[in-house]
Amino acid sequence: MHLNPYGEYAVLLAASLADDWPADRAGIEARTRDFGMTMSFPREPDDHRRTRRVVDDWLTVVDAEDPTERARLLNAQMASAAAYPRLTDHDAEGWHLHYRDEDQSLPHVLHAVISVGTALHLTTRGMHRLGRCAAGLTPGDPCRNVVVDVTRNGRQRYCSVRCANRAAVRRHRARTRT
Repeated sequence: MHLNPYGEYAVLLAASLADDWPADRAGIEARTRDFGMTMSFPREPDDHRRTRRVVDDWLTVVDAEDPTERARLLNAQMASAAAYPRLTDHDAEGWHLHYRDEDQSLPHVLHAVISVGTALHLTTRGMHRLGRCAAGLTPGDPCRNVVVDVTRNGRQRYCSVRCANRAAVRRHRARTRT
């Protein structure tokens, strides 16, 4: 991943994993490729379970409503990643920055990429631009998907057009009942 989209794509990857957890390690690796990561990862026995723990830890940042608490949680995650920026030219892509050591396991790399990417996303776009789908706040709607707000106006509240439309229909029906 290149530095410029690091925040957006890393956070979108994390949200994708959180909302639709792959059944196995191969599914996780395929998802990383869908979001622009080209490297392969050495296999370790608990990669699937450990990556799930990375995503679950990241969800504590998503669910933190107070910006100070969100920053505290994210700082702790970045500190535990223990990776530092480094220049690399793997796969002859051209020189770019990575926030991880070479030859690290899938969960370790994702931990570093997701935590740093989330920090970049929140500091460049706003601490409020990460959360859960607003449809899930409505009684009877089970949506708990993650919303990564990458809109220009910074007001994205729903994970999809479908959830936004269902919420609009509910609001309309509630108004016409009264």
